[in-house]
Order: sequence, then C-alpha cells, then structure tokens
Amino acid sequence: MKLLFAVLSLILVTESTTAEPLRVGSKRFTESYILGEIAVRAAGDAQHRPGLGNTGILYAALKAGSIDLYPEYTGTIAREILKLDDGADLPALNRALAPLGLGAAVRLGFNNSYALAMREERAQALGIRSLSELARHPGLKLGLSQEFIGRADGWPGLKAAYALPFAAPMGLDHGLAYEAIAASRIDIMDIYTTDAKIERFRLRVLEDDRKFFPRYDAVLLYRLDVPQRFPDAWARLQKLEGRIDERAMIRLNAAAELQGRSFAEAAAMLDSSSSDAAPRTFLKALFAPDFWRLTGEHLVLVFLSLACSIAVGVPLGILAAKVGSATQLVLAAVGVIQTIPALALFAFLIALLGTIGTVPALIALFLYALLPIVRSTHAGLETVGKGMRQAALALGLTNRQRLRLVEIPLAMPSILSGIKTSAVINVGTATIAAFVGAGGYGERIVSGLALNDNATLLAGAIPAAALALLVQGAFEIGERRFGWTARVRTN
Repeated sequence: MKLLFAVLSLILVTESTTAEPLRVGSKRFTESYILGEIAVRAAGDAQHRPGLGNTGILYAALKAGSIDLYPEYTGTIAREILKLDDGADLPALNRALAPLGLGAAVRLGFNNSYALAMREERAQALGIRSLSELARHPGLKLGLSQEFIGRADGWPGLKAAYALPFAAPMGLDHGLAYEAIAASRIDIMDIYTTDAKIERFRLRVLEDDRKFFPRYDAVLLYRLDVPQRFPDAWARLQKLEGRIDERAMIRLNAAAELQGRSFAEAAAMLDSSSSDAAPRTFLKALFAPDFWRLTGEHLVLVFLSLACSIAVGVPLGILAAKVGSATQLVLAAVGVIQTIPALALFAFLIALLGTIGTVPALIALFLYALLPIVRSTHAGLETVGKGMRQAALALGLTNRQRLRLVEIPLAMPSILSGIKTSAVINVGTATIAAFVGAGGYGERIVSGLALNDNATLLAGAIPAAALALLVQGAFEIGERRFGWTARVRTN
C-alpha cells in the first residue's frame, strides 16, 4: 500500500509542478473533437485531451483544473450547468459563471441545437413534421443518446413540454443511432443540427414548434485565470470569434464522418477549402503518428498499476490464508470491487480526487487487478500440504522463515498464474481509461465509436489484443526459461 501511495504522490507532484501548455478538452462526439483540434491549432502551444466524456465530466475537469478550457454551447451552459432560464445571454452566463472561477467567450459563429429526426419516408407516411405531432403516434420507437436522456434540456424536459406518451427510450451511442435508424430498428433519434449525416441518411428534422430548445451557440468555456496564465494563446484564440458558420461546421463534420479524415485533418480544413490528406484506412489509422505515444501510455497504465497490485495483493492473499478471521473479509472485499462497472468507478474516483487523467485510471486498474492476485496467493498457500509444514517445523524454522522459504516457493506457480491473469485483464481494461483522459489505445476506440468508424476502432482494439497476447506469451516464456516451478529452499 505504501508503494501505491508513493507512486500516486509522485504523479500528483509531477503534474502540479511541471509547466504544462494550455490544456484543451473535448467531449465524445465528432464536432467537439474537431473544435478541440481547432482550438489547439489556434492557440499554438496547447495540448488536446480528447473525448473525455459528457458535459458533467468536462465541467468537473474544468473546475478541478485538469483542463483549462473546452468548446461548449450556450444552451448547455445555461440549462445543464447553471440551471438558468433559456433566455440567458452571454453576459448573464458570465455573471453566473464568475463565482465558479469560469467564463464563456469567443463565439465561434454557429448555433448547433438539439433536435429530433425521423427517416423522411417514415415521417412522410405518418404525416409528421413537428414535435407536437409525435403525441399522436405512441407506438414509435425512440433511440436517444444517453446524455440527451439524462439532461434537463433533453428528454425529460422535452417529454413534459410536449406531453409525449412514450415510455423510457432506448439509450444508444450517437454514432450508432444513425445506423439503427437507417436499418429501421428505431423510428426517432436525437441529432445535432450541424450533423453531417442528416442529409446522407435522408432524415427529416422535426420542427420544434413550441420552441423548447434554446440557442446553442458554440463558445469556449474557460477558467478565468487562462488569459493571465496564457496571454499569447488567449489572444490567438480570440481570433476564432465568428470564424465558423453552420455551413462550415457541417463541412468539417462531413470531412471526419463521411470522407474519412482524421479530426486534426478536418480541423485544418477551416483554413482551406479542401484537404490533400488521403481518406482514413485501417493501416493509416493503425500506424498513425500517435501510435508510439498511445503505446507508451498504455504500457504505463498496465504495468504501473500491476506493480502496485502485486505489492498489495500478495500480502492480502497471505493474510487471507494465515488469519482465518480475515479470510472471508479480504476475499469478499476484492470480489465486490471486481463487480463495480468500470465507468461508474471512474466517475466516483473523479469526484473523489477532483481530477481526471492518469491518477484515477491507475487507481481503478490497481483495484481491478487485485482479485486474481489475492485469490491465487490464497489458493496457492492453501494447497501446501501439512507434511511440508511439519517438515519445516522439524528443521526448526520460525513461522516467518517457513512462509518465506517453504510455503511461498511452493505457492509460486499459483501466484504467478494470478499475476499473469491480472496483467492480461489490465491490458483490456486500460482501454476504458481513455474515457477519463488517461490516453492509451482506448483513445482510438473512443474516437472510432464517435465516428462509427471501424478502421479507427480496430486501430485501437487490435494493438490492445496483440499486447495482451504478448504479455501472456512473455509470462509463459519466463516460466519455461527461468523454471518458475515450486522450489523449497532449505538453507
């Protein structure tokens, strides 16, 4: 446990003392990725922490200082963050944000509102053009994004405002919902009005005839100390004011979602009418310039958390085997940890630590790696026969010597099996760390999900699977090469 605290303290000290560039966050959908890249390009010396999650996670990260700014929308700031009336203008938003140490500035030039949409032929057959007309068709099947379902300015408020008769809608990732509506698995989905796929999938955007949705003008939500800490970058960011209209944003979204451009390539198109970059392919996505950075981040997450798990898990396994009253408590505790959903654990750790990134990811991976190590250590010690223990006593060994020289060597194959299992599991689980800005191969998987792009998704999944196989193979080679079998030292 001391090792874990020492490692985390070192990481926290390093993060707090190292002079970092301006940190720009973004949400987990195409437009936010692109706007994040645009902000980074404009600022110059800046770092992008992409795809961190929904509004709640980005807002918490901003307040905690884990990021310095991120692209947001005035309607979201008013309703979801500040719980203000939908008529609040930018000065009113800034008056409410100031006590929080935050501000909103740099109107980028376009409004991207929420809306509901249906396939054109389905809407035409039912005679539906507006949201109020949905109430006459309670049998329609809805597939809405999870964030829209939970937001006050999303499904709960919309359902009440229009007295819609639908039960709880199906929760779908935004990118997957387009495929679902095209295949007629759902009838209605939520969209952003600057989505590039609206025309491609021939969707009818339903009129908000009761004006439920406010304006969602794109701005930068930032910490108030940013202009003082990064004066040059802030001056360059202000030049983005009014530079992106709705047609331009749709064009950039289409470049990423329909033309196979990377988010960075799409962002670069703001300064040109076209991009010379070739469309995204699997091999191009696999060996993109970020490959070695992501590999390094993934290795750090896996093996640093594994080292801490070994340092804590083996002693816990010994405790469970040697102290009868602690056996069930220890095994039950590590078992319960394993049942906690990863995203729920990440959300809890972010709230507890007040930060995103490497630290909460390492703690989560450390906790998930405990169960196989603790159980294998306990099981290995339990299989040591009474005869071997009695022989050790006959040799005059103390309890500590018996454990170190006899029982642990005999239990070593079982202990190593548990460590190998934890290492392989950690490789896969570490991909989820990208949801809290910790990087690794999961960064590509998250981007692939946002784009509904198999090439990008596989460019993250296949290296992770290959790394898991390499880790397992390395353990097995080590067992054969160094003869990691049960040995008893008698000297």
